[in-house]
Order: sequence, then C-alpha cells, then structure tokens
Amino acid sequence: MTVPSLDPRALRDAFGAFVTGVTIVTTRDDAGKPIGFTANSFTSVSLDPPLLLICLARTSRNFATMTAAKTFAVNILSEGQKDLSNTFARPVEDRFAAAAWQVAPNGSPIFTEVSAWFECSMQEVIDAGDHVILLGRISAFDNSGRNGLGYARGGYFTPMLAAKAVSAAAEGEVAVGAVLERHGEIYLLGEDWLSLPACVVAGGDPVAALTDRLEELTGLSIRTGFLYSVYEDKADGRQHIVYHALAEGDGAPREGRFFEPDALTSAIFESGATADIVHRFALESSIGNFGLYVGNETAGKVHPVSIKGARP
Repeated sequence: MTVPSLDPRALRDAFGAFVTGVTIVTTRDDAGKPIGFTANSFTSVSLDPPLLLICLARTSRNFATMTAAKTFAVNILSEGQKDLSNTFARPVEDRFAAAAWQVAPNGSPIFTEVSAWFECSMQEVIDAGDHVILLGRISAFDNSGRNGLGYARGGYFTPMLAAKAVSAAAEGEVAVGAVLERHGEIYLLGEDWLSLPACVVAGGDPVAALTDRLEELTGLSIRTGFLYSVYEDKADGRQHIVYHALAEGDGAPREGRFFEPDALTSAIFESGATADIVHRFALESSIGNFGLYVGNETAGKVHPVSIKGARP
C-alpha cells in the first residue's frame, strides 16, 4: 500500500494547534557545566511509579549530552518567564549567565519563580523517528502555585492575564476589534479616516462574533489569535477588546484594504487609540515581539505576550 506523503511544515502547524505549557529541560555535561533548552513537548506519564517524558530532536545541539545524562530536570515556566524561554530557545553561548537558578537535590539546575520543577533520573531513551523520548523517573519536585506560560500556534500567551482582561471588559456592551494581518500587512477600513475592523457585542462569544464579522468584510478565511489590546475609551464609554488575527487567502478583500505598516506613518485614524494600536503593531511586527496592552485610551501598560513565528 502506498502511504501518501505529508507536508512537514503543514503537519508542524497542525501540531501547533495543541495548546501546551513551556518548559526548560536542564542537566549537566561531563565537565559539570549546566546545559538547558526550551521544550513544549512535555507530558506527565505515571503517578506510580512517578514518570514524565520530554521529546528531543536528533538535530539538537544538546542531543549527545541529554541522551547520556543520568539525571535531568524539567522546569515548567510561569507567566512572567517568556524572556527566559526565548533565551533557552536560541543558540546563546551561555544561556545561564543572566538566569537566576539553583541546584536540585541531585545536581540538576532549576530556575527560580517557575510554576513547578521536577528532577528525574533517566529511566529510558526511546527512539521515535526524528526525535527521541526521554523517559524520566521523578526523584524530587516542587510546585509554586504560579500560573504557567502558554504556547499555541507559534506564539506565547498568558492565560491568567488574558482571562482577567476579558472578564473586566465583558461586564457590558463591548467593542471587539482586530489587528488583522496578512503577509505582514494590516487590514484597515475607510478612506480619509482609517479604522480597525470591529463589531459591538453584548454577551456571547466575542471571538466568534469578531471572526464572523472579519470574514464578512474580507471574504477571506480568518484565524483569530491572541489578545492584543484591552482598554476603556471614555469618548464612547465602552470597553474595547482588540485581538490579533490572521487572514488566509489571496486577492483583494470585499471592503477595506491591506496596508504595509511603513506606509501608515502619516495616515489619519478615527481615534488616537486606533493610531496607537496601528503604530505599535508596526513596531512590534518589525521585531517579531508582540504584547498585550491593558489600560484606557491614553494610559496603560504593555505586557509581553507573544513572539511571532518562534517555537520553543
């Protein structure tokens, strides 16, 4: 029987639909030097005996050291540790230099302020295609109670922060809008005065309502992603929720246009809040580092949330 070939990139994107936490796996090499790498392929396996597993790519620079290790630790990162995750996901020479860490009972590096950590003895290394499975038997652990850092579809998210923002904004009639992106361009409505696509909802699922509105406006397939901005606008008396969304498909939209962010430096927008959102998107998309704004139309704070296109 002929087995149909699968597009590896498409398969990877499909795997990315599964929402995971983010971990850093650590051990020491033969010289006692700490090593570590970011991973989201972590699974609890058994309570009796206490087992967990991590998947490791054969192409990893840490492959030889990790598969030969007698002990290792899994650090489950908390919501505020996105930068730590990025450090251990990149080819940095000394990843531990700027990290606050200590030593677990059997010598594995563990980080401060994580959600939880587990130190394990290596139970088995299992061949699994282009990866191996590291099966660890837990010898020590700690649980701080902090909320974990989330990861899905190529980006980080902070579940507690997002939940609080939506809850605060959903007590009445809410304006729900989108920073809708396609190939790095942003979708806007209007001619002389540009605006973000939006709709007003009262109850129900704001994401579903927004997605339906975006597909109606553009005629394109829409994937609504992470929260981008939550603010109260005193001018209209409403709470505003803005999501980041992706448009899939070619051709001109039914209404509105896609703009290169650089072409909008002198554009006129319907409000200062819209201008701030568009200009922030232009800056953040240029460096691939997105955040969530929470505040009002004039003052607030941007919380680091997502790295576009990065994968632990």
